[in-house]
Amino acid sequence: EVQLVESGGGLVQPGGALRLACAASGFAINNFPMSWVRQAPGKGLEWVSAISTGGDINYADSVKGRFTISRDNAKNTMSRQMNNLKPEEPAMYPCAKLNYYCKGSGCHQEREIFGSRGRGTQVTVSS
Repeated sequence: EVQLVESGGGLVQPGGALRLACAASGFAINNFPMSWVRQAPGKGLEWVSAISTGGDINYADSVKGRFTISRDNAKNTMSRQMNNLKPEEPAMYPCAKLNYYCKGSGCHQEREIFGSRGRGTQVTVSS
């Protein structure tokens, strides 16, 4: 059974940092492209970043230079370092196993892009 479990969310002040983790089971993450998305309360899903099986990485313009994703194949986990968090970025942050690699802010709307998605970890940005 494929499972994705996120952790590391919490409350942080504007300008602060958090490191999220995505633990995968039931499949090897190095064999599939993976992504992070987010969903703010009352808003739609937003594409944040993705990593291909070959290590190519892309980020949404809104997070470039602040967010960094990485993959630990030995631990079968994916991480995301988020720096300089903004007040408008509180959201649920799920990770996802993708059926194919995609670049661009509209990837979450691509047909059958998501193989599996975790429940997410909540990030709150507030002073």
